Amino acid sequence: MAGYQGQRGWNPVSLGAAVAINGGVLAVLMLATGVTKGIPDPFKPIEAVNIPIDPPPPPPKDEVKPVERSVTDPAPVPDPYVPPPPYPAPGPVIESTEVLPTQPPPTLPMTVPAGTGSGGTGAAAIPALPVLVSASVDPRYRDDFQPDYPPAERNEGRDGVVTVRVLVGRDGRVARIEPIQATSDAFFQATKRRALSKWRFRPATRDGVPTESWREMTVRFTMEDA
Repeated sequence: MAGYQGQRGWNPVSLGAAVAINGGVLAVLMLATGVTKGIPDPFKPIEAVNIPIDPPPPPPKDEVKPVERSVTDPAPVPDPYVPPPPYPAPGPVIESTEVLPTQPPPTLPMTVPAGTGSGGTGAAAIPALPVLVSASVDPRYRDDFQPDYPPAERNEGRDGVVTVRVLVGRDGRVARIEPIQATSDAFFQATKRRALSKWRFRPATRDGVPTESWREMTVRFTMEDA
């Protein structure tokens, strides 16, 4: 067995020499046949080739968009200024709703020819209409026209309005009173008492002669002066 291993063993030195010889032979054959034609020379400088690049596109231009204007209705015309009504005078207010009659114009005399059988030869004149003047509040007693505020209505804090018809006598006193409308009976009774006792008028006249006449009166009660 020992003699067999000595005959079959590998010698490293002999193996390396064989590889070197075979490599040298292979190199000589490659040089001879031109196999190294495609292998780049490591000592040859590299030539750089510039590849042109397309320039970038120009930036987009700013678009000018048309201004959109909305069509709106014209501004409304303000209403003309109307001043507020004056603040009513506090306390009961006496109002007269009667319209004074206008004085008729004087009548001119007319000549009428005398008829047959009249026995006259002159002219006849047409008499003028009587002059009427309505009754009016006597300014000397105007402050006495304010009725007393009814206690029940004052406790309730209620305002009131009373409209009445009064018969003014020849002496200017109220001879009769009739209700037309009233907020309550208490307001009417207060007005009635004051009218019969304190109200004074300048009587109506017919051709300057005092006469009885009717007229309407309105009394207002407010809590401000109650």
